[in-house]
Amino acid sequence: MDPQAFVDELSNLVSAKLVTITQPKTEGPDPEIATLLQIALNNELEAAEEAALWIAGEADLEVKLALMRQCGDEAKHYRLIEKRLEELGTKPIPPTRSAMFGFLATLPTTAERLAAGPFAREALAQARNEVFASYCEAKGDQSTARLYREIIQPDEAHHHALGKKLLPRFVTGEADQARARAAVERTLAIADEAQQIAHLKRGLSRLPGC
Repeated sequence: MDPQAFVDELSNLVSAKLVTITQPKTEGPDPEIATLLQIALNNELEAAEEAALWIAGEADLEVKLALMRQCGDEAKHYRLIEKRLEELGTKPIPPTRSAMFGFLATLPTTAERLAAGPFAREALAQARNEVFASYCEAKGDQSTARLYREIIQPDEAHHHALGKKLLPRFVTGEADQARARAAVERTLAIADEAQQIAHLKRGLSRLPGC
Protein backbone atom coordinates (compact mmCIF):
# COMPACT_ATOMS: atom_id res chain seq x y z
CA MET A 1 0.00 0.00 0.00
CA ASP A 2 1.12 3.56 -0.65
CA PRO A 3 2.72 4.83 2.60
CA GLN A 4 0.49 7.91 2.90
CA ALA A 5 -2.63 5.89 2.17
CA PHE A 6 -1.52 3.43 4.84
CA VAL A 7 -1.10 6.20 7.41
CA ASP A 8 -4.49 7.64 6.51
CA GLU A 9 -6.02 4.19 7.03
CA LEU A 10 -4.32 3.94 10.42
CA SER A 11 -5.72 7.35 11.34
CA ASN A 12 -9.23 6.13 10.62
CA LEU A 13 -8.62 3.03 12.74
CA VAL A 14 -7.36 5.13 15.66
CA SER A 15 -10.25 7.60 15.42
CA ALA A 16 -12.84 4.83 15.45
CA LYS A 17 -11.27 3.09 18.44
CA LEU A 18 -10.91 6.29 20.46
CA VAL A 19 -14.67 6.79 20.42
CA THR A 20 -14.99 3.61 22.49
CA ILE A 21 -11.96 4.07 24.72
CA THR A 22 -12.83 7.63 25.76
CA GLN A 23 -16.53 7.03 26.36
CA PRO A 24 -17.12 8.08 29.99
CA LYS A 25 -18.78 5.59 32.30
CA THR A 26 -21.80 7.06 34.05
CA GLU A 27 -22.46 4.58 36.84
CA GLY A 28 -20.86 5.06 40.25
CA PRO A 29 -19.66 8.20 42.03
CA ASP A 30 -17.83 10.94 40.13
CA PRO A 31 -14.05 10.69 40.65
CA GLU A 32 -12.17 13.50 42.36
CA ILE A 33 -10.20 15.69 39.98
CA ALA A 34 -7.15 15.45 42.23
CA THR A 35 -7.28 11.65 42.01
CA LEU A 36 -7.35 11.81 38.22
CA LEU A 37 -4.46 14.30 38.24
CA GLN A 38 -2.39 11.87 40.30
CA ILE A 39 -2.84 9.31 37.54
CA ALA A 40 -2.08 11.95 34.90
CA LEU A 41 1.19 12.75 36.67
CA ASN A 42 2.33 9.15 36.33
CA ASN A 43 1.29 9.13 32.66
CA GLU A 44 3.39 12.24 31.96
CA LEU A 45 6.44 10.74 33.64
CA GLU A 46 6.12 7.54 31.62
CA ALA A 47 5.64 9.45 28.37
CA ALA A 48 8.83 11.44 29.01
CA GLU A 49 10.78 8.30 29.87
CA GLU A 50 9.41 6.46 26.85
CA ALA A 51 10.65 9.18 24.48
CA ALA A 52 13.99 9.35 26.30
CA LEU A 53 14.50 5.59 25.89
CA TRP A 54 14.24 5.90 22.13
CA ILE A 55 16.33 9.04 21.55
CA ALA A 56 19.85 7.65 21.88
CA GLY A 57 19.26 4.71 19.55
CA GLU A 58 17.44 6.67 16.85
CA ALA A 59 19.48 7.29 13.69
CA ASP A 60 17.05 9.63 11.91
CA LEU A 61 17.67 13.23 12.99
CA GLU A 62 14.10 14.45 12.47
CA VAL A 63 12.69 11.60 14.57
CA LYS A 64 15.38 12.15 17.21
CA LEU A 65 14.47 15.85 17.46
CA ALA A 66 10.75 15.07 17.60
CA LEU A 67 11.36 12.70 20.51
CA MET A 68 13.49 15.32 22.26
CA ARG A 69 10.66 17.82 21.92
CA GLN A 70 8.19 15.30 23.31
CA CYS A 71 10.45 14.40 26.22
CA GLY A 72 10.79 18.06 27.22
CA ASP A 73 7.08 18.76 26.85
CA GLU A 74 6.05 15.79 28.99
CA ALA A 75 8.50 16.85 31.71
CA LYS A 76 6.97 20.34 31.58
CA HIS A 77 3.48 18.85 31.90
CA TYR A 78 4.64 16.85 34.92
CA ARG A 79 5.74 19.99 36.75
CA LEU A 80 2.57 21.88 35.86
CA ILE A 81 0.31 19.06 37.05
CA GLU A 82 2.43 18.66 40.17
CA LYS A 83 1.91 22.36 40.90
CA ARG A 84 -1.84 22.04 40.33
CA LEU A 85 -1.99 19.13 42.75
CA GLU A 86 -0.24 21.25 45.37
CA GLU A 87 -2.83 23.98 44.84
CA LEU A 88 -5.54 21.37 45.42
CA GLY A 89 -3.84 20.22 48.61
CA THR A 90 -2.95 16.78 47.23
CA LYS A 91 0.42 15.05 47.07
CA PRO A 92 1.69 13.01 44.10
CA ILE A 93 1.51 9.24 44.42
CA PRO A 94 4.66 7.10 43.99
CA PRO A 95 5.30 6.40 40.29
CA THR A 96 4.44 3.00 38.91
CA ARG A 97 5.13 1.14 35.67
CA SER A 98 2.10 0.56 33.47
CA ALA A 99 1.48 -2.15 30.89
CA MET A 100 1.63 0.58 28.25
CA PHE A 101 5.15 1.58 29.23
CA GLY A 102 6.23 -2.07 29.33
CA PHE A 103 5.01 -2.57 25.78
CA LEU A 104 6.38 0.63 24.28
CA ALA A 105 9.81 0.05 25.81
CA THR A 106 10.16 -3.19 23.83
CA LEU A 107 9.51 -1.78 20.36
CA PRO A 108 12.65 -2.19 18.23
CA THR A 109 12.02 -0.22 15.02
CA THR A 110 11.39 3.43 14.19
CA ALA A 111 8.19 2.51 12.36
CA GLU A 112 6.76 0.75 15.41
CA ARG A 113 7.87 3.47 17.82
CA LEU A 114 6.41 6.30 15.74
CA ALA A 115 3.20 4.39 15.17
CA ALA A 116 2.65 3.40 18.79
CA GLY A 117 4.03 6.52 20.49
CA PRO A 118 3.64 9.92 18.79
CA PHE A 119 0.98 8.64 16.37
CA ALA A 120 -1.33 6.45 18.49
CA ARG A 121 -0.59 7.22 22.13
CA GLU A 122 -0.55 10.98 21.60
CA ALA A 123 -3.84 10.79 19.70
CA LEU A 124 -5.19 8.86 22.66
CA ALA A 125 -3.83 11.51 25.02
CA GLN A 126 -5.57 14.27 23.08
CA ALA A 127 -8.91 12.47 23.13
CA ARG A 128 -8.72 11.59 26.82
CA ASN A 129 -7.55 15.05 27.82
CA GLU A 130 -10.48 16.64 26.00
CA VAL A 131 -12.91 14.47 27.98
CA PHE A 132 -11.04 15.29 31.19
CA ALA A 133 -11.01 19.05 30.52
CA SER A 134 -14.75 19.01 29.88
CA TYR A 135 -15.23 17.09 33.13
CA CYS A 136 -13.19 19.69 35.02
CA GLU A 137 -15.32 22.47 33.56
CA ALA A 138 -18.50 20.66 34.55
CA LYS A 139 -17.14 20.37 38.10
CA GLY A 140 -16.27 24.07 38.23
CA ASP A 141 -12.49 23.58 38.12
CA GLN A 142 -11.64 26.11 35.44
CA SER A 143 -7.96 26.27 36.42
CA THR A 144 -7.33 22.60 35.63
CA ALA A 145 -9.42 22.84 32.45
CA ARG A 146 -7.33 25.82 31.25
CA LEU A 147 -4.10 24.01 32.04
CA TYR A 148 -5.14 21.19 29.74
CA ARG A 149 -6.77 23.23 26.99
CA GLU A 150 -4.18 26.01 26.77
CA ILE A 151 -0.89 24.21 27.47
CA ILE A 152 -1.05 20.42 27.52
CA GLN A 153 -3.41 19.84 24.59
CA PRO A 154 -1.50 22.00 22.06
CA ASP A 155 1.67 20.08 22.92
CA GLU A 156 -0.03 16.70 22.50
CA ALA A 157 -1.48 17.83 19.16
CA HIS A 158 2.01 18.81 18.03
CA HIS A 159 3.45 15.41 19.03
CA HIS A 160 0.71 13.57 17.15
CA ALA A 161 1.11 15.79 14.08
CA LEU A 162 4.86 15.09 14.02
CA GLY A 163 4.23 11.36 14.29
CA LYS A 164 1.70 11.49 11.47
CA LYS A 165 4.08 13.53 9.30
CA LEU A 166 7.15 11.34 9.89
CA LEU A 167 5.55 7.89 9.81
CA PRO A 168 5.10 7.57 6.00
CA ARG A 169 8.89 7.58 5.50
CA PHE A 170 9.23 4.45 7.62
CA VAL A 171 6.33 2.35 6.31
CA THR A 172 7.27 1.99 2.66
CA GLY A 173 7.19 -1.81 2.65
CA GLU A 174 4.68 -4.47 3.65
CA ALA A 175 6.73 -5.71 6.60
CA ASP A 176 7.07 -2.26 8.15
CA GLN A 177 3.39 -1.55 7.57
CA ALA A 178 2.45 -4.81 9.28
CA ARG A 179 4.66 -4.00 12.26
CA ALA A 180 3.31 -0.46 12.51
CA ARG A 181 -0.30 -1.64 12.34
CA ALA A 182 0.32 -4.27 15.02
CA ALA A 183 1.97 -1.65 17.25
CA VAL A 184 -1.00 0.71 16.91
CA GLU A 185 -3.54 -2.02 17.55
CA ARG A 186 -1.71 -3.23 20.64
CA THR A 187 -1.34 0.32 21.98
CA LEU A 188 -5.07 0.91 21.65
CA ALA A 189 -5.88 -2.50 23.15
CA ILE A 190 -3.73 -1.80 26.21
CA ALA A 191 -5.39 1.61 26.63
CA ASP A 192 -8.83 0.03 26.42
CA GLU A 193 -7.89 -2.64 28.97
CA ALA A 194 -6.46 -0.02 31.34
CA GLN A 195 -9.63 2.06 31.09
CA GLN A 196 -11.81 -0.93 31.92
CA ILE A 197 -9.61 -2.06 34.82
CA ALA A 198 -9.53 1.44 36.30
CA HIS A 199 -13.30 1.65 36.16
CA LEU A 200 -14.00 -1.84 37.48
CA LYS A 201 -11.42 -1.84 40.28
CA ARG A 202 -11.40 1.81 41.34
CA GLY A 203 -14.58 3.28 39.91
CA LEU A 204 -12.56 5.71 37.77
CA SER A 205 -13.64 7.05 34.43
CA ARG A 206 -12.64 10.14 32.41
CA LEU A 207 -8.97 9.26 32.82
CA PRO A 208 -6.64 11.91 31.39
CA GLY A 209 -3.86 10.98 29.00
CA CYS A 210 -0.22 12.11 28.95
